[in-house]
Amino acid sequence: MRHRKLAAGAVAFTVMLAVPLVGPMSAAATTETSPVSASDVRAAGEVILNIDYQVQETGYWCGPAATRIALSARGIYRSQAQLAAELGTHTGGTDWIGQVTNVLNGYVGWYETKEMPNDPPTQAQKDLLWRDIVLNINNNYPIVANIVAPPGNQPPGYPPDQTIYHYFTIIGYNDVDRTVLIADPASFSGNQIYWLTFEHLASLIPPKGYSA
Repeated sequence: MRHRKLAAGAVAFTVMLAVPLVGPMSAAATTETSPVSASDVRAAGEVILNIDYQVQETGYWCGPAATRIALSARGIYRSQAQLAAELGTHTGGTDWIGQVTNVLNGYVGWYETKEMPNDPPTQAQKDLLWRDIVLNINNNYPIVANIVAPPGNQPPGYPPDQTIYHYFTIIGYNDVDRTVLIADPASFSGNQIYWLTFEHLASLIPPKGYSA
């Protein structure tokens, strides 16, 4: 995450999301390690992955934190510091989504870099993004997305007067209402696990890309 002010806290905590493959989820982590479980009530069309959530440890480690969340779905746990070193993350952030893809493939060998240079995205780019979300989540591979969130087009809790350059992890979808579940390491205003419409997600990624 890069923006004018350091918004994420410097102290990380871990939340284990014990989530059934189908079912709604909300997370409200407070301090240190804490189990969070989904309700047993099922919602039609939802597929959600089990992940180990952490808030990013610095204002520029969103890439390492998002990568860590993705790997945790595969039972792989690395520190944010180790992943930051592998990604080449610096105080300005992680430069390119391809660096995330390369690190993920060093562990699991599934991912490709998908770029979305058009803003707004083309219908073909949106169709591919949705297919990638469904394919990845159905096979237990979260997606890491590099986003640009300007004032007026932001996920919940983001600083409304700033453009945020950021990475977060897609960990679920609902194919009935076309929404996606985000694990956001920034935890802006306490928003850590939340749903976005697919159209909103698709508008946030250009001109960046995602690992899927």
